[in-house]
Amino acid sequence: MVTAPTDLKKIQSLVEILEALRGPQGCPWDKEQTHESLTQYLIEETHELVEAIEEASQDRDTRMKEELGDVLFQVLLHTQLASERSAFKLDDVIEGICKKLIRRHPHVFGNVKVSNSNEVHLNWEEIKKQERQLKGEFESAAYSIKVPPLPALQRAYKIGQQTKKLNFDWEDVDGVMLKVEEELDELREALDGPSRAEIEHELGDVLFSMAQLGRHLNMEPEKILRKANERFEGRFKKMIEFCTADKKNWETLDTEAKEYYWDKAKEALKKTGTLQS
Repeated sequence: MVTAPTDLKKIQSLVEILEALRGPQGCPWDKEQTHESLTQYLIEETHELVEAIEEASQDRDTRMKEELGDVLFQVLLHTQLASERSAFKLDDVIEGICKKLIRRHPHVFGNVKVSNSNEVHLNWEEIKKQERQLKGEFESAAYSIKVPPLPALQRAYKIGQQTKKLNFDWEDVDGVMLKVEEELDELREALDGPSRAEIEHELGDVLFSMAQLGRHLNMEPEKILRKANERFEGRFKKMIEFCTADKKNWETLDTEAKEYYWDKAKEALKKTGTLQS
């Protein structure tokens, strides 16, 4: 049996727990993990944290605290794996982010003067550019798109943000709407044909264009879709509740009956203000 640390408010205690989990007397599951196998959990925990942040309830802070702990566990677990192969340690990770934050905030830790957050952003981008050049990443230059591997909808949004900086963008919302309508027409044409590849292509263009419409409306599409998902899930749950209360068998209901319960659920949630219709 491994003796657990006693002062559980110190990050070193979490490091010791991770070392024990991966040690000779540790957990079989933890000892089997690799950076690659853990990737899905890091993504899941990050999304759960975002969900907790957006949660409107009295338990929000409690849940945020728990989800931040789960994300921290994933960060330290990856660090532990790296430490075991002598790649880097937690101290190196901390030193790296400290150096980066000091370097990218010369208006706080240096003599640079800024008057607003826009100037901060411009300085940040220039410093990042200089960092890439020091690493030998001489882009063809100024005209390249570099977007991190985000969820697809969020990445489409970020791509649009970058191309806007390169003066490749619609002038206004009306221009984007015309593009959305154009892509929808092309999707309709593809749906009349036999090619699934063509349908996939056109559907992708529609989704990409919708992400740009959200950007022009100053609405982050990933967040909007999360809200839409939550809205749908809430309505569906309420619809099943009504169906069950009426002693109806969902499996045998026709389309008209299902639409009735869907509308009833929307109206009920709208009245309570739980979810907007």
